[in-house]
Formats: sequence, structure tokens, C-alpha cells
Amino acid sequence: MAIATIILYRFSLPLIQPYKLALGTVEVFDTVLCLVRDEDGNEGFGEATIMTGYTAETIDDSWAIACGIGERIAGLQAADGKPAIQTAHAAAPFTSSAMMTAVEMLDGHSLLDVPASTAVPLLAIVNASDEDAIASEIDARLAEGYGTLKVKVGFDAGKDQARVRFIQNHLQGRALIRLDGNQGYDVDDTIRFCAGLDPTGIELFEQPCPADDWRAAVAVAGVATVPMMLDESIYGPDDIDRAAELGAASYIKLKLMKAGGLGALADGIQRIRDHGMTPVLGNGVASDTGCWMEACAARSLIDNAGEMNGFLKAQTGLLETPLAVENGAVTLPPGIPRLKSADALSALAVDSARFGAQGRS
Repeated sequence: MAIATIILYRFSLPLIQPYKLALGTVEVFDTVLCLVRDEDGNEGFGEATIMTGYTAETIDDSWAIACGIGERIAGLQAADGKPAIQTAHAAAPFTSSAMMTAVEMLDGHSLLDVPASTAVPLLAIVNASDEDAIASEIDARLAEGYGTLKVKVGFDAGKDQARVRFIQNHLQGRALIRLDGNQGYDVDDTIRFCAGLDPTGIELFEQPCPADDWRAAVAVAGVATVPMMLDESIYGPDDIDRAAELGAASYIKLKLMKAGGLGALADGIQRIRDHGMTPVLGNGVASDTGCWMEACAARSLIDNAGEMNGFLKAQTGLLETPLAVENGAVTLPPGIPRLKSADALSALAVDSARFGAQGRS
């Protein structure tokens, strides 16, 4: 199967409301969509939504690298294009993963084979900061059927503690709490936060310290009264092995967007389990194309609430038919969803490029 055509789109997708993280506030998704076609018109697509801090890539880097890969692999057989994409993974994991998943989809990867309508449970975010708004938001999410709520911390350890305590008191065990520090604390702040934390109802605490500070991760794991999870520290199998060997976490979160492709994602999830740790999957900073792919993978590989809820944050998606959510779960329709028309994608895009066997057109 030859990769006859590659079409790249660059988007700046506004969010419904700002998404507040310790890394910064996100107001738009800076997204690169890769669309590949063979000579018979069959398609595959992949997405990279770039947030510096999750990756060293900037959106400008991603666009330039995607164009370079597109130019190199257009006209190649899929089997020859994949190694060329893989070589970019170390420096540009998000961009190379988008290109790889597009080719894997074109090649008919089994993880995307959804034979019947399937519900994949998601978690919901608690965004509010004042107590009345928090209570209203929690009650609304519970009424919608969510059983796991994500609470962002990593801002101010003392204020974060008070907010978490209020959420626990209001929930009264009606849902699990998944805390996420997004690298916002140093090791002392994290230990102070953990010391004042009531573990009741808390499923796990995700990545409070900087991604490259493995010593901090180990120190926190040694004193925390709740299970710890690494996310931004994990880019490949060596990082999974390191987390296990150091005892730095009992949960590991993966994102398809940085895993290197669908095959690499499945291998990573199995590797986590082989080490006796628990995998979590999902990207809250992704459009509907990336979230659909992750939900397809979660359908058969994950047994806890998925974090692939970025599509609920954007004002518009890239799929022709929006993903549906019911009773706290995204519904995967059978088959492969269609992208919006070329005209609609072009109207949304801030840039585009097309590559064939004869080069850029």
C-alpha cells in the first residue's frame, strides 16, 4: 500500500471556556491534523495538539516537522514510511505520533475496529474555584453519570488542600477523585500537600513535580498516603521501566499523542501491567479526532475512567458527526467516523499543505 497523498492542516480551535492548569491557562487548541490517502482513496488521520510543557515542541516546530515528514514519505509504501516517521519521535513525539497513527489507520490497525456501538467511561473535570460553584458543578456532573472527577491542583498547596477537602465533604463518596498537579509543585510543596491530605475517596495523585525530577517523584511516592501517577515524565518504554524500578508510581498515564502510534501505545500499556502498575489513558488537550482514537484503544485496553475528554472543551471539532456523551461515557459508533469536508476543514484551518509523490503542491 503506497502513501499517495498527505494533506496537513493547522488549526487554532477556540475553547468553550479557558482550561486552567498549573502549566498555564489554555484558551485554544493548537492542532496539526495529518490526513493520508492511498491510490484507491482510502484514508487515515492523526492529530497533534501541541501544549508546550506536555512536550518540548511548539506549534511552529510541529508544523515544520510535519511538513518535512510529509514531503519525505509521500509516495512510499506504508511499511517504508513508518521507520521514517519513527526517527522523529525522540525530538517531536506529538508530531511523529500524529503522522504514525494516520498511516496505521490507513493500514487498518485493529484497535480502531469498532464492530458495534460501545460506551467508554470518561472522567469529568471540576473547574470551579468558589464553594457554591464547586458544589453546583459536582452535582451536575454526578447527575450526568460521571463516577470519577478530576481536580486540578499544583497552584498553592494550602489553598489546594482546602479546595480538595471541600470537594471530598460535598461528594461524600459518590465519585472517585483523581488529583492532577501538572508539575506545579516542588518536592517540599508536594510533601506538605500530601501530609494534609485525607486519602478518602482519592483514586490517585498525578504528576505534582516537574517531569524530569525523578528524585522528587521517588521522595513523594515514599510518603504519600494515596497512589501516585506519572504522566509528563513518561515518553516511552525506558521511562515506564524507570518508574517501576525506582518505585516512583503505581499508576502510569499514557497519551496516544506522544506514544509513537497505536502499536506503541498498546505495547506501553502491556509493559505497565507487566511491571505490576496500572495504566491510565487519555488526553484532555486534544480535539475529537485524537479523543476518538484514544477511546477506541481504551475500549479494549483500559479498565478505569478515560481522560480523553478534550473534545468536550473545544467549540468545534474536526469530525463530521460530533462524538456523543451519555451517562458519563463517550459512545463510539461502529466503523470509522468521517472528517468534515475538505472545504470545511480548509475554512477552519490557519494553514494547510499537500504532498504527493512529486513533492509539495
